[in-house]
Amino acid sequence: MYIELKSGCGDSGPARIGRCRFSKSGSSVYYGGARFETLKGAGCSGNYFNVETGEEYWISGCKKNGQDRHWAGSGGVEIDDDVREEYWIDIRNKPEHKEKRTS
Repeated sequence: MYIELKSGCGDSGPARIGRCRFSKSGSSVYYGGARFETLKGAGCSGNYFNVETGEEYWISGCKKNGQDRHWAGSGGVEIDDDVREEYWIDIRNKPEHKEKRTS
C-alpha cells in the first residue's frame, strides 16, 4: 500500500510503500505498529487518520505507473524491504529495479 502523511505537509509529506493489514470491517488499516481509521470522506486531504496522533494520511493501493503522489506533490517514496521485490516485479513490472529502495 501507498502511505503518505498529509497533516501539515500538503502534497509532499513523507511517503512510503509497505505492507498493511486491514480489519475485518475494512474501516481500520494497520501499518508499522499504528492503527489508522477511515475518515469516511471527512478529511482535508487524507482518507485515514492515525488514532494515536490524529494526523491525516492518504492510504491507497500502489499504481502500476508509479505515480502515487498527488500531481502537485514531490519527494521520494521509501519502499519497505519486505515488499521491495514484490513492488518492483509484480506491481511496476520492472524487475531490473528490484534493489531500489525508493520510487
